[in-house]
Amino acid sequence: MIPQVYNDRMNFLAHLLLAGDDDGLRLGAMLGDFVKGRRALDLYPQSVRLGIELHRYIDQHFDTLPDVAMLKKHFPAPFRRYSGIMIDLAYDHELAVRWEQYSSQPLEEFDRDVRLLLAEHDRLLPEGLRSFMSYADRRGLFAAYRENSEILLSLRGLGSRLSRPNPLNRAGEIWPELSPYFDASFKFVFLQVQSDVSNWLKSRSTTTGS
Repeated sequence: MIPQVYNDRMNFLAHLLLAGDDDGLRLGAMLGDFVKGRRALDLYPQSVRLGIELHRYIDQHFDTLPDVAMLKKHFPAPFRRYSGIMIDLAYDHELAVRWEQYSSQPLEEFDRDVRLLLAEHDRLLPEGLRSFMSYADRRGLFAAYRENSEILLSLRGLGSRLSRPNPLNRAGEIWPELSPYFDASFKFVFLQVQSDVSNWLKSRSTTTGS
């Protein structure tokens, strides 16, 4: 089972890649699901705070994209209520499968570097993130996201810790039907998000004067 975290968005791979090569942004990309509220940001250095804010921006902006809204319409009831969770992980799967198109660094090396970064800044990590990374180490994440079976296992784990009854443990029943839609929409959505993230970072740089 996936350890408890603050919310149900688990698309870490996409967040990490969108953070670019900056260590502070990458660290914030991992912390974003575990740090709530504005006051909590004061605990972190400026570059990490920016990474956490970027993570929040991506989550909020992603849900407003027309292609994502259209994709959600393909989900049958009762899965549609949980379509956001499923799309997040489906897109991490699509990114892992296409990794060489988006990064010159092999995914396994990228995976290793993320762990080295977290180890270097262990004092900043909340227990929830340490717990998740322990789970990730056992499962071979993030490289294992190439496998549909790993995504379905993650969805079952997420479903088991939600407070209300949900169908995520049965996601495998509709995954073959939805996979072509994930495949077809990913490159357009990810390209849009990459562009929007670049513009967001430029606007923040202008605002802060950095």
